[in-house]
Amino acid sequence: MTFQPDADVDPETIRTDVDETIAENDVVLFMKGNRLMPQCGYSQRAVELIGQHVEEFETVDVLPALGAYREALEAHSGWETIPQTFVDGSFVGGSDVLAELDERGELAAELGAE
Repeated sequence: MTFQPDADVDPETIRTDVDETIAENDVVLFMKGNRLMPQCGYSQRAVELIGQHVEEFETVDVLPALGAYREALEAHSGWETIPQTFVDGSFVGGSDVLAELDERGELAAELGAE
């Protein structure tokens, strides 16, 4: 049997899961892979940047239903790209935005770590 992303995925269930995950977590990263095993360099960089400032944050692996997650996340952020970081229900950005905030010394405050 071959793994097929998006197989048997209900987009409405994904939308509900995304809505609830954003609402219920202080910091959440929607990424390819998971915190322990990121599946792309951008996701890995985002995990590293967030992890420098907060110990506890939620990650969601979007790969099993990438298309449905992209659509659900775009409704919140206006972005299709992954990873996406949300803090206190608000979209912050992807790994590039996190890196810029970190370079300016603003990431800790943005993540609520200060």
